Amino acid sequence: MGVYEAVIDLPFGRCCADRVPFKGFMQKTNFRDQFTNVADACALAQSIVDTVREPVIVLDKGLRVIAASRSFYSAFEVSPEETQGNLLYALGDGQWDIPKLRLLLEEIIPQHGVMEDYEVEHDFPHLGARIMRLNARQVFYKEGAETTILLGIEDVTAQRALEQQKDDLLRQKDILLEEIQHRISNSLQIIAGIILMKANTVSSEETRSLLRDTHDRVISIATIQQQLNASGIVGPIEMLPYLEKLGTALGASMIRDARPIILKVTGAAGHLSSRQAESIGLIATELVMNALKHAFPDEKMKGRIDVAYDVDGTNWKLSVADNGVGKPDGVFAQAKTGLGTSIIKALAQNLNAKVETLAGPHGTTVSVTHATFITRAA
Repeated sequence: MGVYEAVIDLPFGRCCADRVPFKGFMQKTNFRDQFTNVADACALAQSIVDTVREPVIVLDKGLRVIAASRSFYSAFEVSPEETQGNLLYALGDGQWDIPKLRLLLEEIIPQHGVMEDYEVEHDFPHLGARIMRLNARQVFYKEGAETTILLGIEDVTAQRALEQQKDDLLRQKDILLEEIQHRISNSLQIIAGIILMKANTVSSEETRSLLRDTHDRVISIATIQQQLNASGIVGPIEMLPYLEKLGTALGASMIRDARPIILKVTGAAGHLSSRQAESIGLIATELVMNALKHAFPDEKMKGRIDVAYDVDGTNWKLSVADNGVGKPDGVFAQAKTGLGTSIIKALAQNLNAKVETLAGPHGTTVSVTHATFITRAA
């Protein structure tokens, strides 16, 4: 074996002897070589136990305490004199005689040798209720010594209390949010009713038409709020059931039995955020309103409006088609085309979507496409 050299670097530079040679054998050092003295090895083991921040105890085969960490004595307010050499279950007048702890030490550990994140709840006389996360490991020795058990104890009482507080706050927030949404929906319904009453009293046909359009838009927003509440506004929204419920509500509020028009919703499964779902719902509502207003000018005219939602990966496509009188191509591309069209374009822009209109003698189809959606083959 050769002699090797060490170079010592100090914070302010090299030491005066640039290279300090010393003789030694190049071999790995382990605990067996470093601590041949039993007392030294025991001192190292105790120091390791005391260094661990969480309480640790070492148990013999009969579950008597061989050693414990300083953190154990501090956390559970006991002394080494009343701990070491005593049966674990007898400590503190039996306060450690816990059924789940017995199960861990007498059945689980002997069978499996190790257990992690095993939770135990117990009410200690001087400490109160505690939730402890236990990690245990059985140790076997090569020289024939009896096995021991290392038991680590993590007090997670404060952590569980914080988690419970968080869950309580989240529940309170959901209740408050639901109440706010309910009040908003009711308020919109009241506002819509007032607008409709006003529309029936004015003499100007132009004003009446504007008020009725405003009424329909307020109703559409209230309907969307109701559907989002029914779907659960927190988290992703399943789009097809949402649009189906929205279509049913629009048919009941805007078509009713007075007009022979069928409104049908079809599509594929997909999820979007509540904000995206709300925007798509508003777009669908505006397109249905436009179809009712322009595609079927005669209120006795029979017709059909199809709302379709399709999905391709992260992309989606919403289309509203009618079999009415039709409109010229490019109606939505004009600079100024009315409030409804402006709303649709603004919402589509926020969704990074493109609006296209295909019109002909057999009706009009308006498509709102997100990103690079590719229409699937029929």
